[in-house]
Amino acid sequence: MRTGLIGLGAMGQGMARNLAKAGYLQAVYNRTACKADALAAELGIQALASPQALAAQTDAILLCVSADRDVLEVVSALCDTIKPGSVVVDMSTVSSATAKQAAALLADKRADFLDAPVSGGVEGAGKGSLAMMVGGDGDVLERVKPVLQAMTARIEHLGETGSGQACKAVNQIMCAGINQAVAEALAFAQAQGLDMEKVIDVVSGGAAGNWFLQHRGKTMANGIFRPGFKLALHHKDLLICRQMAEQAHLDCPLTNSTLHDYRLLMQQGFGDEDISALYRLKRTN
Repeated sequence: MRTGLIGLGAMGQGMARNLAKAGYLQAVYNRTACKADALAAELGIQALASPQALAAQTDAILLCVSADRDVLEVVSALCDTIKPGSVVVDMSTVSSATAKQAAALLADKRADFLDAPVSGGVEGAGKGSLAMMVGGDGDVLERVKPVLQAMTARIEHLGETGSGQACKAVNQIMCAGINQAVAEALAFAQAQGLDMEKVIDVVSGGAAGNWFLQHRGKTMANGIFRPGFKLALHHKDLLICRQMAEQAHLDCPLTNSTLHDYRLLMQQGFGDEDISALYRLKRTN
């Protein structure tokens, strides 16, 4: 399938390189044109001037943008020129309601839509080892699966449109809890005067071991918070989670606590740091 990608942030660039390596990527579009131009030159593909131009030249269109409004704006633009039978795969993290709205817009143009958010961070995007959670028609997923497999280690079909985003909300709430637990535990270890590297190594090999501790524990303990997943973006995602929880009449105190902590850090100017910057609020110095 002739494939185009819209959105070349840290995640999108890694995805683009893996798609190009597999021979699928034909064109990219990014609001900041210089990013698209540079990546297109690197990969030997086209950088197009608009979503409309990309839709006119491709059969599968992948989105990786930041917010619900951005997704709907891009999908509306695609609808100007999209060909019947084309597939739009949205890998952004947005609400289930936004996914359903995007699907309805494209259905009017006889084009298909999958909501397919991913987990695995910048590392997973670069390595092509992302986990993808998909909502939408299973037959449509089978059509584009070879393209998606160029970026992923696991693809799970969750059900109807919006199911992928609902599953991603589960992931984001769980990430908040893990971040809180690791940051609090390492602050406790620091207060006990323990050798932090040894603590992280031994705990990582036991029942409390987890990806976040293994990949962020030592940088966190050393006060290094280079973004793999920006704190401000996780804050945005957790606002979506809270809204979905309220609609289901469910209380999520951990989500609310993390939103409060992230808001404090954003007010201090740390929104562009990794979510492990939560440690700033927990440590004693």
